[in-house]
This record gives sequence, C-alpha cells and structure tokens, in this order.
Amino acid sequence: MFPKNKPRALGAALLALFAVASPLFGADAPTAPASATPAAAAPANTQKGNRGAPASPDELAEMAKLMDLPVLTPQAGNGDYLIRPPFVAAPEQTPRADVPKGKIQRFTLNAADSKFYPGTGMRDAKPTREITVYIPSQYVAGTPAPFIVTHDAYGARNDQLPTILDNMIADRRLPAMIAIMVPSGGGDGRGSERGLEYDTVSGKYAEFIQAEVLPVVETNYGVTLTQDPAGRATMGGSSGAAVAFTMAWFHPEWYRRVLSYSGTYTNNQSPENPASPHGAWEYHENWIPKSAPKPLRVWLHVSENDNGARNSPTAMRNWVSANQRMASVLKTKGYAYQFVYSVASGHTDRNVIAATLPQALEWLWQGYQPSKK
Repeated sequence: MFPKNKPRALGAALLALFAVASPLFGADAPTAPASATPAAAAPANTQKGNRGAPASPDELAEMAKLMDLPVLTPQAGNGDYLIRPPFVAAPEQTPRADVPKGKIQRFTLNAADSKFYPGTGMRDAKPTREITVYIPSQYVAGTPAPFIVTHDAYGARNDQLPTILDNMIADRRLPAMIAIMVPSGGGDGRGSERGLEYDTVSGKYAEFIQAEVLPVVETNYGVTLTQDPAGRATMGGSSGAAVAFTMAWFHPEWYRRVLSYSGTYTNNQSPENPASPHGAWEYHENWIPKSAPKPLRVWLHVSENDNGARNSPTAMRNWVSANQRMASVLKTKGYAYQFVYSVASGHTDRNVIAATLPQALEWLWQGYQPSKK
C-alpha cells in the first residue's frame, strides 16, 4: 500500500503544491481544485486567507526533514512516519457479503433548541443539522458501547465509515463501536458558525456533544454509550481535527482517543479569546509542553502540500509546521501518538484518507478493554 521510501531533494519536496477536498468522508474546508498533476496546481500560499510571508530557507529545511521519516508499515507503533503515492484505497472500504451490516440512522437537531449554539448570528449558520448514527449488528442492548464522534460528519457520505466498521468489527480488529457523525453548524473559516464551533479553543463544543447529541442518540435508538473515556474517540479533518483534539484536551474525562487529518493547529480562532491568544497554535507552543501529560492517544496526519506549506510558521498559519510541532511535543511529553506525513498530497486529501483510515482506526483502538463497571 505504501511504496518504499526513496531519497528526495529539498527542491522537489517543496514544489508541485496542490490540495484536494475530502468528499469521500464528508464536507471540509474549501481547498484548491485538484489537477491532473501536482505541478499544475496553485501553491499553498495562493489559497484563500492570509498565511504570512514566504518561508525562509531555514524554515523550509526544517519541514523538509519530514521527507527522511521511515515509511509507515501495517504494524507500526508510536512515532513519526511517511507515506508516498500511489495511495490505494484500503480494502476495508468495500462492502463484503460475508459480514453482518450495522444499522444506519439519522436525526435532526434544531439550532433554536440548543443551549450552546442558538442563533449565534455567525456567518452561514444553519437552522438544522442532520446527524448520522451507525450501530453495529453486534451491539447488545443494555451493554455500554464504545463510540467515535466524527466532525463534519466524516464517514457519513456513501456510508464509508459504516462499511469500514462493518468489516473491521466482523474481523475483530475493532471493538463493536457506535459511530456518531455530526456536521458543523455551517460555513467555514473565521466569522462562520463552523469556525466558532471548531476553532474556538475551549471545552464548549465537547459540552454541546455531551449534553445535546449523545442523550438523543441513546433515547432515539435504545443504545447505551459508555461513560469510560478510554472507550470514547473523536475524529475530524482540518478544523474538525482541531476540535477533535480540543474535546479530548479540555475533557479527558470524556475522550481519550483522537484521530486527526490535516489538523488546524494554527491561529484560526475567531472571535479571539484572551485565554488562548494564538488559537490552536497554543497546543504545541505552550499548553502541551508546559502541562503534565494527559491520558490521550493521538493519531495525526499532515500532507506535504497542506495549507500554508510554503509560508513562514511565524504567522502561525502553516499546517505542515503546526502538525510537525504537534508530533514533536507529543513525543517529548511521552504521549501515545502516531504521526503520518503524506508526500505529494494536499489538505484533507481524500486519497490519503481512503488509504490510511482503517489502519489509523486500528492503531487508535489498540489496548482498549471494555470497562467492567
């Protein structure tokens, strides 16, 4: 799946920037359109938004060190890894006739009924959001089930995450977990409802999920969601990845497993918050290195040609540098983490996700034992 690593010159590593949206796994931040070849695509610093001055030679050299990482293998443990194209879709995404199929349910939340995000007045706020719930066929009524919450409804489109879970649960590679796929409240970027929910660095969004989403899932579908934080995971891409980490950071008593694609660990927060003046950049700049380790297990990814890849990290808007620094501080503090750098790929690259998600989920859930409470 992942070809053998080969040496590559710094210049080639930093050219041919392109970005690919992630329609396979749900809506995400707008990106530059894909092109037939990376060389024809626009550089990352021409995408929408001010990402600062061009990176200096020293800054480019620091990011280029990622090209020397060892290649990811199927049984890789903690650490930093690299993958190269072609990114072949994992077979777990294909429905199999020999495995039982879980149930897929949907319900609607009304913004007007929310105590957390009612009539915020933020750009592109939607009056409703439709939430998709996957319940595995192996679920036993009355038994507390592990679960994963995905942002931007990752995995809902074309039932991709349910199919992966059907196959991997049947093969006993994952526990019989429920998936709750929640779209944002609308829009993208600073000033939007999505930006408010996902880029705000606080416990609020986790509290919204806890109070207004999980109880409805239990009531509507007769399931019991585990209270064991080791049995609760959260996942997303871009700002959805940032809020996935934020949920676990501010509420480790609720979530301890995080899966992050092209995480926006940058200064995107709007409105500004004096408690976190640099937004999610604070995680690797201050909070993780200056805090006692939390009991989190984190899988994170970034692409060679991710947002702001050729811009100076001093503007705090370079996704490659932000994720590189996240991996470094997680390693230094002794976290259970796996970091994957994908060559010749873009922001929340759908081909990378298709190739890596099953293996990422398997790593994320290593060591899980159902609570005996």
